[in-house]
Amino acid sequence: MGIKILGDDVNTSQESDQHVERVLRDVPGTTSVFAERTAGGYFLDFALKREELARYGLTIEDAQMVILSAIGGENITTTIEGRERYPVNLRYLRDYRSTLDRLARVLVPTPHGAQIPLSQIAEIRLLSGPGMIRDENGRLSGYVYVDVSGRDIGSYVEEAKRIVQERVPLPPGYTLVWSGQYEYMQRVKERLMLVVPITLLIIFLLLYFNTRSTAKTMIIMLAVPFSAVGAIWLLYLLDYNMSVAVWVGLIALLGVDAETGVFMLLYLDLAYEEMRRRGMMRTREHLREAIHHGAVKRLRPKFMTVATMFTALFPIMWSTGTGADVMKRIAAPMIGGIFTSFIMELVVYPAIYFLWRWHFHVKKEAGV
Repeated sequence: MGIKILGDDVNTSQESDQHVERVLRDVPGTTSVFAERTAGGYFLDFALKREELARYGLTIEDAQMVILSAIGGENITTTIEGRERYPVNLRYLRDYRSTLDRLARVLVPTPHGAQIPLSQIAEIRLLSGPGMIRDENGRLSGYVYVDVSGRDIGSYVEEAKRIVQERVPLPPGYTLVWSGQYEYMQRVKERLMLVVPITLLIIFLLLYFNTRSTAKTMIIMLAVPFSAVGAIWLLYLLDYNMSVAVWVGLIALLGVDAETGVFMLLYLDLAYEEMRRRGMMRTREHLREAIHHGAVKRLRPKFMTVATMFTALFPIMWSTGTGADVMKRIAAPMIGGIFTSFIMELVVYPAIYFLWRWHFHVKKEAGV
């Protein structure tokens, strides 16, 4: 995770970065924190004397070319060694450029044929400054790198934000931005706020088109909160934090819940319609017997459906290859959710189905 401090001065940003570094060391969950030291580098500065250049008939470009060739050198050709190519760089020997005094004695040719030392047309000095300048949106930036372990990024950032806001006063015109994994998490959160409701709506519409009944669709959708209980408990037991992979597993769990719910409701409907055709749907006992037949005596096919899903998902939890960590976090909420959803379908579905059929169908038909 990273923290960016944006402002107009590198030194001021560095001071704020180091202040944040000291504060974050005391936040629970911080493994390491490091603020970039952008300032502190030394640079050789040549301040050209324009009046002296004009006196000797030189231009700024002439002086800069001498400095460039003497210190940095210039590629004059390229040597070819088979399929390899190497540039040939020409510059002064180290003895002529190793100190400021020797650089001051570098000769500069004039248009009149004379040669003058570099010190007559330029002031040479060492200056301190930033070794690297970061720029973002037209503003200078400094970075603080933070490693977090033992807690999720969301709760860590919430606590760190509060502490930094209380103990690190930023100068006017400076901005603190939380980036890295937290920034990605916020983007994912915004997308999930759109994706999850759309997914639920699509599942609801598909169930409605299949059952042609709003009541049946709502009964099937009751599996969603019950499966979420198992998913969250298993994530807690495995010490998994919320992540993109976990959300993918939760979204996939919605479809699995709908599948098993439709399967259960199908057998309840078949048992109900069979008893009704036989003219044995007049009392509560008749309805209870039909539901008992559909929920209990048809347990084997429902159990086989859920067992097939477990058989496919359990091996993922013991995998150790590349990408295993991501796949485990996708499979974990599905395994926990399917388990509690299956129990709910055996216990809660029949009870809800009984109440719905009795109050809205059997009771009216029997004239009770």
